[in-house]
Amino acid sequence: MPSQPPVAGLLSRDRRIIASCIFLVVALAWAYLLLLDHQMASSTAPETMMSKMEMTIGGRWGARDFFFTFAMWAVMMVGMMMGTAAPVLLLFTEMQTRRSEGAVPSAGMLFGPGYIIVWVGLSTVAALAQWGLHEGVWLSSNMSVTSSRLAGAILIAAGVYQLTPAKGACLRQCQSPLGFLLSNWRDGSRGALQMGIRHGAYCLGCCWALMSVLFVVGVMNIAWVAALTVFILAEKFGGAGPLVARAGGLVMIGVGVLFLTR
Repeated sequence: MPSQPPVAGLLSRDRRIIASCIFLVVALAWAYLLLLDHQMASSTAPETMMSKMEMTIGGRWGARDFFFTFAMWAVMMVGMMMGTAAPVLLLFTEMQTRRSEGAVPSAGMLFGPGYIIVWVGLSTVAALAQWGLHEGVWLSSNMSVTSSRLAGAILIAAGVYQLTPAKGACLRQCQSPLGFLLSNWRDGSRGALQMGIRHGAYCLGCCWALMSVLFVVGVMNIAWVAALTVFILAEKFGGAGPLVARAGGLVMIGVGVLFLTR
């Protein structure tokens, strides 16, 4: 039998490596979130990150409290979003390898970090928002907003965004990895980083409103974190994504109205 062409062999190997790395990163993130959830439920380890956060529920935050909160959000964003980026990461690696005729360019390693940079940025914003809610005594011990009106407003705003053209445009970019890469291709290491950031920005535009719902259901409510992750996957993969997004938006608006009428 003829031997496998070198480039084809590299493509197969690189896809396995990238897929394994994505799986490992996502698995570690979820393991960490489950550990934090367990520590929050038991509250038996006084030196853990989560118990330190809980000790500040009734008091003012300092820089360390903000750092712990930011780290929690960053890990959560990676756990929720890296799996949804797998198709574009795998396709980007394949295209890089083909363009370099079998060599594995270092530029291929920068797309993923560029994508993560965007979600680290959102984690900073989310941690600041949580800090503000804490200082204003708007946040309960399970890290959900205490005001039904505020909860309703968040849900309605998130639901309305689900129905907007901006949401639809960002979702289309996320649903078409090949289309995104062909229309946004940049050569070199800097280009790979820029492409990762750009794709992360589209992904952020698609999902930021959904992340705000965590302030309603509980930031560290692991069941709801998992449910939102599944919802995002349903939006991005399959032809029914736009329908799923609109249906979810209508449900959020309806539930938000119920909160406002309490």
